[in-house]
Amino acid sequence: MAQILSNRWLEKRRPYWERLAKLLAQAGSGGLGQLTRAELQETALLYRQVASDLSTLRQDATARAYAEHVNQLLARAHHIIYSTRRTSFAGLLRYMRDGYPAVFQRNLRYVILALIITLAGGALGSILTMARPQFMRTMLGPEMVATIERHEMWTHSVVAVKPAASAWIMTNNLSVSFMAFAGGITFGALTLFSLFFNGLLLGVIGVACAQHGMAVDLWSFVAPHGSLELPSIIFAGAAGLRLAQGVVFPGIYRWRDSIALAGTEASRLVAGIIPLLVIAGTLEGFFSPSDAPVWLKFTVGAMLFTLLNLWLFRPLGDLKPPLEPSRLA
Repeated sequence: MAQILSNRWLEKRRPYWERLAKLLAQAGSGGLGQLTRAELQETALLYRQVASDLSTLRQDATARAYAEHVNQLLARAHHIIYSTRRTSFAGLLRYMRDGYPAVFQRNLRYVILALIITLAGGALGSILTMARPQFMRTMLGPEMVATIERHEMWTHSVVAVKPAASAWIMTNNLSVSFMAFAGGITFGALTLFSLFFNGLLLGVIGVACAQHGMAVDLWSFVAPHGSLELPSIIFAGAAGLRLAQGVVFPGIYRWRDSIALAGTEASRLVAGIIPLLVIAGTLEGFFSPSDAPVWLKFTVGAMLFTLLNLWLFRPLGDLKPPLEPSRLA
């Protein structure tokens, strides 16, 4: 990339970087409470201006050293600004309402990739089960296969121990999601395996139940909780892919800085699925295996999935979420 920034522009902008660095040093470990009201306003203004400067610097390959310096400066500013903010229940609600959809939309390409990998696993599982019945037995095990062959749902036992089952389901779903997320640190290998295997298993079970006339039983069970649980696992996988991107492709950053930035963004993406999994686990423990009408189960699933999409894909309009290090990368 050719040089596009003049020395004059750099000399003009450098005093602003130095001023922000001075204010941050003045704040020190005491945080923003060490600054006057006027200095707080100046810090906020400089923060936005210097972030804009970083975007400009990244367009010039010859300004790489300046870009690294400015990015580190902004990361320091972000830490001081947001580490002093008190977390409240109202603040968490505001984040879930406005902040999380912004994080989700920023990382939509990773969500789409995670979905494609899962669907590929599902397609392969379906094809292999139809072509080779023995594959189903290998994947599901003799006990579950025998249950399906008796045209029984293996979920009936959940009804007898609803509270304990619900707690176990939540824990299990969180474990699966965490594995998909944390797998990003393995250069994405564990994340890819987790997504593909979950899709593969779902494809096997879907075809096996269909072959034994249990398709409605299966999908009416899955619909209520699966409308939130399955997307949550996809989102966790997307967070793992985002983390893997920082591990494999550090770009202009040092490797550890790239991992830190990617990890921050990935953590925000995966944090939003926790309440979704709590709701899904409650439904799976109490409602999904119940004797409620099939139409009601599908209706609940469709409503929850619709609300999920309305929440995540709603236009953010003039909402401007706080600038984060991952957005500076």
